[in-house]
Amino acid sequence: MSRLIEDYALIGDGRTAALIGRDGSIDWFCAPRFDSAACFAALVGDPSNGRWLIGPAEAPKSVRRAYRSSTMTLETTFTCADGTVTLVDCMVLGGDQPRIVRCVRGDRGRVAMRLEYIVRFDYGSIVPWLRKTDEGLLAVAGPDALLLAGDIETHADGLRHTAEFPVTRGERVVFELTYFRSYELWPPARASSRSVAQTERRWRAWAKTCKYDGPQRELVVRSLITLSALTYAPTGGILAAPTTSLPEQLGGVRNWDYRFCWLRDATFTLYALLAAGFVQAARDWRGWLLRAVAGAPGDLQIVYGLLGTRRMSEIELPWLSGFEDSRPVRIGNDARGQFQLDVYGEVIDLLFASHHFGIENDVDEWSLSKAVLATVEQRWREPDRGLWEVRGPAQHFTHSKVMAWVAFDRAVRAVESLGFDGPIERWRSVRDEIHADICAKAFDAGRGTFVQAYGSAELDAATLLIPIVGFLPPDDPRVRGTVAAIERELVHDGLVFRYTQGPGGTDDGLPPGEGAFLACSFWLVDNYVLAGRRAEAEAAFERLCALCNDVGLLAEEYDPRTRRAMGNFPQAFSHVGLINSGFNLSTHAAKPAEQRSAGTKPTKATKATKATKATKATKRSGG
Repeated sequence: MSRLIEDYALIGDGRTAALIGRDGSIDWFCAPRFDSAACFAALVGDPSNGRWLIGPAEAPKSVRRAYRSSTMTLETTFTCADGTVTLVDCMVLGGDQPRIVRCVRGDRGRVAMRLEYIVRFDYGSIVPWLRKTDEGLLAVAGPDALLLAGDIETHADGLRHTAEFPVTRGERVVFELTYFRSYELWPPARASSRSVAQTERRWRAWAKTCKYDGPQRELVVRSLITLSALTYAPTGGILAAPTTSLPEQLGGVRNWDYRFCWLRDATFTLYALLAAGFVQAARDWRGWLLRAVAGAPGDLQIVYGLLGTRRMSEIELPWLSGFEDSRPVRIGNDARGQFQLDVYGEVIDLLFASHHFGIENDVDEWSLSKAVLATVEQRWREPDRGLWEVRGPAQHFTHSKVMAWVAFDRAVRAVESLGFDGPIERWRSVRDEIHADICAKAFDAGRGTFVQAYGSAELDAATLLIPIVGFLPPDDPRVRGTVAAIERELVHDGLVFRYTQGPGGTDDGLPPGEGAFLACSFWLVDNYVLAGRRAEAEAAFERLCALCNDVGLLAEEYDPRTRRAMGNFPQAFSHVGLINSGFNLSTHAAKPAEQRSAGTKPTKATKATKATKATKATKRSGG
């Protein structure tokens, strides 16, 4: 039986996360951090690569899942022939080691349950030593150790441990799994009996500060909680997704590791968090960015590790068969070494925007900004790999040039409205030069649309960002023509593809094949809002929200042909897109939005519009 990406749900503790299938199997768990090696890797292999299953012994009649309100505690209810049981899964907040608590609760009748526990450290490649202790079942290999404690004893069965047990109405059977370093003191086998309740109170207290009151509020709040769950709490870094190598096409090779922090995502995430009222989370995220990019601007990378580390060499894991035989499975990401011009604009935009939301100035921030601007002034005429991180030829990508314009536009505004020092006349001149260059070389007058790159005939969904970042107003005929061209050529079943692949399409250095990119689809919603096309915006937003799975999570992509989620999951910036499109719909009445066109100063209204920019969630072809 084939698996579906959307059949998974997420639990997390602010340091790492686990993915749980509808069958009650934890098929992905990296410890102690999101980017650590997995000890359950069945998600990108098979059960022999590690999993922890708790579920009915016989196939259930139905399965229903939901998160407890405003928490990351997952409830999976199995209705069986002889009764009903609920599996409650939670990762405990606040501990020094990752700890998963799983409770089987009898709701009706008597249900036979089974447990299968297969530990394989280092992405399914290492079979650990296992031995029973007074504290529980201990698994050790190299630096890694797991301690499984439970109300039911497990038994060795080859290279796995199993258990079978009945659960009757009113009965509770609890298991706890704790990761720790094998050379450190053992943690307590059981957490406090209050730990799950305390964890849920912390989640609810965090969610309670949400200021959103618009369409699909429950999904918007769930998206914000998901962003929080994907934040590495010690540093504030937000990773793109907790998984690696979930395919963009079944059987394809576009399988990338997304357990890192992309700079271009920083601005968009910042606006999503600030619009919702999560100022401290936004402050932490900005702090991570400033530490990560410290140093010479010429050495700026597009992506960093959760700690701000710079090395993440890409390698393949040939012993893993991949999700539904989609090979290769990769860890690390070689896109880190690409020159992507747009990232410089993202950094300047984030630093400029943070001040308009009351985040204090960092002592070295403006010096960094001026150094980044000097680099952009030197390099904006160079071809780059673009926000899609193509592994084909470098080009003069339109979006990259637009973001170079953004860098100087925000610098000019920082001097004008925030009182910072700088050569404003020179920056204005460079800004105007870039603007004129783009309009002359990236606009196809015969077709009435901006194209993907200078001299290209291809369309690119990234050009939907032109009015969102304020390069041109939404009622400009060139913007309207670009939206119309994308609607004709890149929209299928109401969803937006990045660009045309295959013969005659974009050469991104890879075989063609992927789903529609959900963030691009939210950008189209935002364009409709900005253009006053209210009914179309609402319909498109509802259609996208319907692609969330049963617990409100979105993947990176969706394949309208197979009607399946594709790509890494859950994708943080698909959720950023949902959040900000929701805010735009709730902020702007049924009329064109005030837009941040060149030279205007931000107002409260334009700051709300600027939150739309967080939807630029950045698909990564080649990482």
